[in-house]
Amino acid sequence: MTQPSSKQPLSKTRSSFYRRLYVAHLIDQGVASVPALIEATGMPRRTAQDTIKSLDELDIICVFEGQEGERHNIGRYVLESWGAIDRRWVKEHATRLGEALGYC
Repeated sequence: MTQPSSKQPLSKTRSSFYRRLYVAHLIDQGVASVPALIEATGMPRRTAQDTIKSLDELDIICVFEGQEGERHNIGRYVLESWGAIDRRWVKEHATRLGEALGYC
């Protein structure tokens, strides 16, 4: 996998891939709710929700853990598996991914 670059415009395919990796990284680091992702990235709510939902297309297993006794889907997302994605590579390049997406 090549290193992300913020110097060239991203294709839709690449930006979607980077966004999924970056969101998975944020969830793994504890930015684990839709409101927290919106605050960290500035992405629209629907984009955050769709990105979380699409992680399974990369075989990244992300589950929602609701808080007991809470209503209205209060809780957090947890990554159960990174699948074939190298978690260390994503962590090492997270800042570059965020910059390439305009989140940092």
